[in-house]
Amino acid sequence: MRTIRVQTSGATILLTEAPEPKVRDRQTGERAKDAVSGEPLMTIGVVYIEEGESSLIKVTVPESGVAEGLVLGSPVLLPGLIARPWESVFNGQQRHGIAYRCAAVTPAAFPVAAGA
Repeated sequence: MRTIRVQTSGATILLTEAPEPKVRDRQTGERAKDAVSGEPLMTIGVVYIEEGESSLIKVTVPESGVAEGLVLGSPVLLPGLIARPWESVFNGQQRHGIAYRCAAVTPAAFPVAAGA
């Protein structure tokens, strides 16, 4: 399916869930890995705020792209953020959504308020 680059320069992105291993198979506990590099994957939760609207999203990140010093509630950068629509049938029901992935997650600074 098509991937869509997400422009994040005008957004504030705050970390809401600490990085944790992405699981491929919940029954066996098998970790998800990148299909090309074989690197283990992690997931994070963020709130994406832009133009007065916000969304809670989960983002997949390669394990090596998770920076040290991440603090819950603090702003982060998500370089190379993409969105990929998906759909599947599970237990006879059609499901769909958007999967988000980025190259890394790093600490950022809070935006400076106008007139400050």
